[in-house]
Amino acid sequence: MTDVILYDYWRSSSAYRVRIGLNLIGLAYRSVPVDLTTGAQRDPKHLKANPQGLVPVLDIDGLRLTQSLAILEYLDETRAAGFLPKLPAARARARALACAVAMEIQPVCNLRVAQHAVSLGGSATMAGWMRHFITLGFQGLEPMLTGETPFCHGTSPGLADLCLVPQVYNAHRWGVDLAPFPRIAAIAARMEALPAIAAAHPDRVKPGT
Repeated sequence: MTDVILYDYWRSSSAYRVRIGLNLIGLAYRSVPVDLTTGAQRDPKHLKANPQGLVPVLDIDGLRLTQSLAILEYLDETRAAGFLPKLPAARARARALACAVAMEIQPVCNLRVAQHAVSLGGSATMAGWMRHFITLGFQGLEPMLTGETPFCHGTSPGLADLCLVPQVYNAHRWGVDLAPFPRIAAIAARMEALPAIAAAHPDRVKPGT
């Protein structure tokens, strides 16, 4: 079997999701760091791997996969990971919760988006931008997390949980008050206590640590 290779940046939310997913299914991989702060994602070699100039990229099964949700669904379908429920209605809800983070909060808080917004001048700051949009996103997500399940949807970590943990990490990083979001905070804490997920934390995979 060929090596599984993850092109990764330690603080990337999208790459963090995939690290969690790989760890949860116990799939060993080799990490190739791509430093977004130095522009390594625009290097011709990386652009050959992903013309979008983004991370993550996962080499697996003779394939080169991009986009974190697509990667996680591939792992779910080929490794029986259990990231999505079987019933169509439940799958739709689980995907909606995941997309509430991955397609609503994270893109506008993407480093290149936030840097561009701040560069336009005015009163915008990086921290203020991040706090505003993470808070706004969590205000919509918190009431969606109905029920008494220990995770976003069900009794085991799923696609939405894999998206939530990196966003809560970013919330802590940028000083977002999580007191108004007790369900989000509780689910994230439950996830972070799992060894496989703790091992994917940015502080654990940062180059040089």
